[in-house]
Amino acid sequence: MGRLVAIVGRPNVGKSTLFNRLTQTRAAIVNDTSGTTRDRQYGKMDWAGMEMSVVDTGGWVAGSDDVFESEINKQVELAIEEADVILFVVDIKNGITDLDQHVASILRRSGKKVLVVTNKDDNNESLYAEAEFYALGLGQPYSISALNGTGTGDLLDEVVRLMPTEEGERPVEDLPRFAIVGRPNAGKSSLVNALMDQERNIVTDIAGTTRDSIYARYNKFGFDFYLVDTAGIRKKGKVTEDIEYYSVLRSIRAIENSDVCVLLIDATRGIESQDVNIFSIIQKNGKGLVVLVNKWDLVADKSQAALRHMENTIRERFAPFTDFPIIFGSALTKQRIYKVLQTAIDVYRHRRTEIPTSQLNNVLQAAIAAYPPPAIKGKYVKIKYITMLKNAYTPTFIFFCNLPQWIRDPYKRYLENKIRENWDFSGTIINLFFREK
Repeated sequence: MGRLVAIVGRPNVGKSTLFNRLTQTRAAIVNDTSGTTRDRQYGKMDWAGMEMSVVDTGGWVAGSDDVFESEINKQVELAIEEADVILFVVDIKNGITDLDQHVASILRRSGKKVLVVTNKDDNNESLYAEAEFYALGLGQPYSISALNGTGTGDLLDEVVRLMPTEEGERPVEDLPRFAIVGRPNAGKSSLVNALMDQERNIVTDIAGTTRDSIYARYNKFGFDFYLVDTAGIRKKGKVTEDIEYYSVLRSIRAIENSDVCVLLIDATRGIESQDVNIFSIIQKNGKGLVVLVNKWDLVADKSQAALRHMENTIRERFAPFTDFPIIFGSALTKQRIYKVLQTAIDVYRHRRTEIPTSQLNNVLQAAIAAYPPPAIKGKYVKIKYITMLKNAYTPTFIFFCNLPQWIRDPYKRYLENKIRENWDFSGTIINLFFREK
């Protein structure tokens, strides 16, 4: 888990087209969930049995439509910090520009695994122009057309070959892994410190997949789990605090390496688009979720009405997924931080709930009989049998029926609500699949 491919390059070389091409290789699994944003900058792909995350760094940089050298520097710096493999996209028709030379020189110094991708070779006529790009000093260029997909297979084979394959990625014990994520200044460091600093000796750091994800073992007050630490929590590094997109990208690795995410929202600023971006990554990865509204001690109006209003606003922004716990507290005063841990453990347990098939059918068949799927063109959908996948990473239910393609979203939501009413899946996303018997 946590293998990251970053796409860099100057504007208008086809970074986004390449990104779309790569992430759609997994269209069956990456569903376009309504209400998620920034989808076009972060996605998953699967090649030769290896799952990877892909980031189009250009999409994270303000003003990236214009050739701002400093903005491109930020993108490249970001890719160097975070990625395992970098795809440096250039335009085969335009040849090497000054900006390409500039990016190449930073990449050469980084010592990272970089592949030069010569794009826009739409008709194979430009192949002879490929040789020019050896001059960038980054090895063999890979000629592709992001538009029609030519050459992407060879490119991805090379990406897979360069990927680190260490399998000692998870800590040994099968303990819950929690990630603390949120925008800059939402209070992540304070929360980690509040949990960790009292007795440093209880924490054993286990090197995770990469130098920037560390599993810290937390074992006290009856809790035992790993805290997935993000690089952004302990070291500021070269990153200036005002660059919001760094925090989202930093969160990707932590989210992917965790079971449950504690998403911090700053009570003094309310919910912002950045929070929704991070939530969409949690949702896309099917992780458990606990929301902590932090800095509640600094809010002037602490009435029940204000609390309800804040809670409703958060659920509205994260809809259609609304069944998750929200806790109001303060990392600084340690108010309710142990409740956060207890809730995260509850969510972890909900993710592992297994419902006996007989019980599932008794309850849901009654719900289906009370409100059957609407008939379409005079045909009736009959759901005959329901089962729950064993050992699925996210709770997954399979409904066997005669016309699976005719089950519409509102009816899927009805069934999901019935499942949630009868069994506690608070904080975890559940999958419903409809199959022909």
